[in-house]
Amino acid sequence: MKPLTRLRLRLTLWYAGVLTLILLVLGFGLFHAVRRQIARQLDLSLAAAAHSLEQAARVREVERAQARGPVADAVEELHIPDRTLYFFDSLGHAIIPPAVPGELAAAARRATREGTVNFTIDGPGDHDTRIYAERFSGGSGTRYVALVTADRVELEDQYASLIETLAAGALGALVLVAAGGWFLVRQSTAPIERSMDRMRRFMADAAHELRTPVTILRTRADLALDQPRDPDRDTALLQAVAREAGRIGAIVGDLLTLARADAGERPLAQERVFLDDLAADTVNDLRPVAEGRGVTVAVGVFEECAVRGDPVPLRQLLRILLDNAIKFTPPGGRVRIDAGVENGIPTVRVADTGIGIPAEQLPHVFERFYRGEHTPRAGVNGEGAGLGLAIARWITDAHEAKIDISSSSGGTEVVVRFPAEVSASRKA
Repeated sequence: MKPLTRLRLRLTLWYAGVLTLILLVLGFGLFHAVRRQIARQLDLSLAAAAHSLEQAARVREVERAQARGPVADAVEELHIPDRTLYFFDSLGHAIIPPAVPGELAAAARRATREGTVNFTIDGPGDHDTRIYAERFSGGSGTRYVALVTADRVELEDQYASLIETLAAGALGALVLVAAGGWFLVRQSTAPIERSMDRMRRFMADAAHELRTPVTILRTRADLALDQPRDPDRDTALLQAVAREAGRIGAIVGDLLTLARADAGERPLAQERVFLDDLAADTVNDLRPVAEGRGVTVAVGVFEECAVRGDPVPLRQLLRILLDNAIKFTPPGGRVRIDAGVENGIPTVRVADTGIGIPAEQLPHVFERFYRGEHTPRAGVNGEGAGLGLAIARWITDAHEAKIDISSSSGGTEVVVRFPAEVSASRKA
């Protein structure tokens, strides 16, 4: 199992475990709250039944006082589903029914003294009995006791149904949360996975780029050690070693720049920078390189073009763009650079008459170590590590600028537009 998959599984299990604990705590609390409410409802129903019995007892008393013959007993005729009714006199003697268990008679006597009693007595198995007894006075002032009982198995059935409902709900919620947690973990770790993939590719590409010059250095060094000393040959060898060492240094420098940028360790200064001045300096620096390749560098539109930013990476940005244009333009070609303000937006354009970039490769040119497949014609080669435009993208993003590249068989143009709100005046 891949480490990231193990991490996702572990996070999902933690997520599900924490939720299970929360559900258990909430379910336990909810169960006891509902259980208490159900018991209270039972007691209220027993009290209501007792009041009905009291009303029937008063009716019985009135009917007996006014009767001229046999009359139906209102208490005996009163029936309440799932409730057993008992009617006692003030001494706790059973009236209806005439014979009752001893614990009920004791409860009636307690009610004559205390007014109201409410308790549970244990029965065989799970058949506990809830008792409610209340003292009351008839219409003639005679005191009686109304006693009502209910089998608590009714409550146990409701409790079992409640537990089943809570368990089913918790299980369903746990399944949904586990599935949702896995999805959320995958979504949240997707950037990590992409970063790890980029890091692996970055390290592999860096090792590949460094391996070639290091191999050349070792080969030349071994060859030199196996041959007798010769000044001319040694000079050529040292020059070749210096070139490869310079290439290694450039690659390492670019890698360090990107690594610091990724880590946020390259803070940018915020000062007034004139892009036209930086462009002029860059042209002067690279004109000898262009002339050595037989490429003409032309200065087009040059006007005051100021932005706020860091002059060091901005100078590097222009150097990367101009160097790429020179590098991929065959002898006899032209490179043009413009720096000015277009519709109020500071803009730099670098255009060349080089070999161009195939349309299918344009979306990838800003990827690290991407060099594409250039046609080796007219002295054009694919030298470089493919890090320049990646650094250019970082510099433009850091300055909230936008870089666009378009290309055809007749050449390539790169346009960098800086946000208008950060533009500044040379006289400001």
